[in-house]
Amino acid sequence: MAKTASTPGRRFMKLASMTASIATKTVSNSIKNFNADEEQKNASRSKLFQDIGLQIADTLGEMKGAVMKVGQIASQYKDVFPPEVARAIAKLQRQAPAMPFAEIKAQVEKELGKPLNQIFKSFDEQPFAAASIGQVHKALLPNGQQVVVKVQYPGVDEACESDLKQVRLALRLMGVLKVDRKLQDQLFKEIQESLDNELNYEIEAQNLEVARTFHQSLDSKIIIPQVYKDYSSRHVLTLSLEQGESIETASTWSQATRNELGRRLFRSIGQEIFYLKRFHCDPHPGNFAFREDGTVIIYDYGGVKTLSSTTVQHFKQLIQAAREGNIAEIEQQLDALHAISAQGKFPTELYNQWLEVLLRPLTTLYDFAENSAHHDGMELLKPSLKYWDVFKPSPETLMVNRTVSGHYWNMIHLKMHDNLNDLFDELAPPRA
Repeated sequence: MAKTASTPGRRFMKLASMTASIATKTVSNSIKNFNADEEQKNASRSKLFQDIGLQIADTLGEMKGAVMKVGQIASQYKDVFPPEVARAIAKLQRQAPAMPFAEIKAQVEKELGKPLNQIFKSFDEQPFAAASIGQVHKALLPNGQQVVVKVQYPGVDEACESDLKQVRLALRLMGVLKVDRKLQDQLFKEIQESLDNELNYEIEAQNLEVARTFHQSLDSKIIIPQVYKDYSSRHVLTLSLEQGESIETASTWSQATRNELGRRLFRSIGQEIFYLKRFHCDPHPGNFAFREDGTVIIYDYGGVKTLSSTTVQHFKQLIQAAREGNIAEIEQQLDALHAISAQGKFPTELYNQWLEVLLRPLTTLYDFAENSAHHDGMELLKPSLKYWDVFKPSPETLMVNRTVSGHYWNMIHLKMHDNLNDLFDELAPPRA
């Protein structure tokens, strides 16, 4: 692991130095622009946030391990940050060098209680994937079964809580968190829980088994890797090797195949949200693989969000109200989901325009490659920005929004051209 992340003292000093530098930049910017006009202030503030975002990404990226994972999770909550900061920390999503094999071997042996060559028939020394808190190796079980072994870096879990507090302090001192203190507390509590869950592979194993059982009963072409409990622990997770093609390769297949894959992906995530009420909430395309027979493979259930029945009911009623164009009820449901700060402030005409744009990919024959809703949405942003404070990020909606919007982009990558109205009706039936 990178030396900068090797001790709590070093990590603390690195983060403290980042925080002090950001605070200095923020104060200097305020003094420099004291007499500037509004346009100059906005341009200067945007430049400041770009610099700060890059500094956060570079610092967290250098430190690896726990603090980098905190940055990755924070980047998933990008609604909370100014776009300049969100864009910079989003690049943390997939950075990570491999750890020396000797340390991986020692971790597996410590966790599973035997020498590596007594546990596995073979174990590839080179990882085929590396992330911020661990890496993945291919191996063979004694019976010849091909598996992948996810191994967590030693010591990562011990550092996370203090790292999260330091990152939050840095963000608060530089004044970039766009939400009030109470909501900050709720959001960072959720980030902490998400982090705790991702660091505990026993929880991921449970998530995988629940999702696997759920989908097997509904659709044999949704594949979730099988957990091998005898070869797994809190910090080691052994799974069946489930191979498929990337979304880039799948995008070259026939239109009918691409539509089938997109529909299966859309339905599976919708079923998790509305029926299982526990859903895979990292829509990164690398977490999915595809086969030309229409099979969809879903990897990485480290990030799972559980929804209450009440929250799911509010989402259903929100969708029904949106399809009926009932703006008063839309605002009531947004209020129940803590996603609106003031009712009656957003113009009706803009609501109607946004409803058409947002529902278009779900209720019409839609060409995702052309992506007209996104382009029209960008145009609608201009007249909407002055009312934007009416809406606010909410712990109940953030991960659903992130997941749905992420899969919209997955449909774009697949170049779907289809009408999803029947699936939409199935998942959130219209009122009689």
